[in-house]
Amino acid sequence: AEHTEEHAQSRSMMQEVWRRFKKNKGAVVGLCIFLVICVLAISAGFVYDYDTQVVGGDVTQRLQSPSWEHPFGTDEMGRDILIRVIYGARYSLSVGVVAVAIALVIGVSLGALAGYVGGITENIIMRITDIFIAVPNILLAIAIVSAMGQSTLNLMIAVGICSSASFVQISRAAVLTVRNNEYVEAARTIGLPNRIIIIKHVLPNVINSIIVLATIQIGSFILTEATLSFLGVGVPITQPSLGLLVKTGIDVLFSGLWWASVFPGLYIMLIVFGINLLGDFLRDELNPNLK
Repeated sequence: AEHTEEHAQSRSMMQEVWRRFKKNKGAVVGLCIFLVICVLAISAGFVYDYDTQVVGGDVTQRLQSPSWEHPFGTDEMGRDILIRVIYGARYSLSVGVVAVAIALVIGVSLGALAGYVGGITENIIMRITDIFIAVPNILLAIAIVSAMGQSTLNLMIAVGICSSASFVQISRAAVLTVRNNEYVEAARTIGLPNRIIIIKHVLPNVINSIIVLATIQIGSFILTEATLSFLGVGVPITQPSLGLLVKTGIDVLFSGLWWASVFPGLYIMLIVFGINLLGDFLRDELNPNLK
């Protein structure tokens, strides 16, 4: 009966959140933008041929300005920029999502450990975190990618590691607010291992703050990928991410091909805009301090 009551309360809470979500026009717009871009990116691999339409070219179609046939125009090799932008979003979204997953696993694990155990363990973890915070993420990511070699996987790892410090801080702060609560003390009293207490009793009560940060960080990591690719140390040139498209477009910008860099840049802005709208809604709904 108690389990049924908890399930009913959880269902009622989700229904209330969904009701407020539907009334929040910004959140609805953000979700629609994100879903459409994700669907286009996923389907691009089935709709377009990578060798001929994404990286290949047609010299008879080169340097065409935006038109009904080529809405985003074509580049100096005759490649349709709209196709390259839709396909390139696959790499940018992948880097954002996977890097967040890496940062979340590392940051939440260390932050929860620091907040719950305390003492010298907390001091060591937080001092290392301070070092990561003191160094700009872009510079640290460049150093890691340079050391590991340029690849999409190494870029994901580098961005995830560099940005895990924020997850450490928020996880530690959240755990500190609940570690002395009665239910945690009761779990200690009956002899549950610290690992089980953290996973089953501490983290579920601080997950809201983590979800909000993870959502917002996806957009931030996409911008980081774009920046690194623009600098030439991000996604390899054979994989046209949005950041790399902006870079190659900038190279021919002063030749009159303004569309080659403007449209990929606008697409990045649209993705981040949609994610931030969702993040703002989740922050307002899941952070009790803002209510």
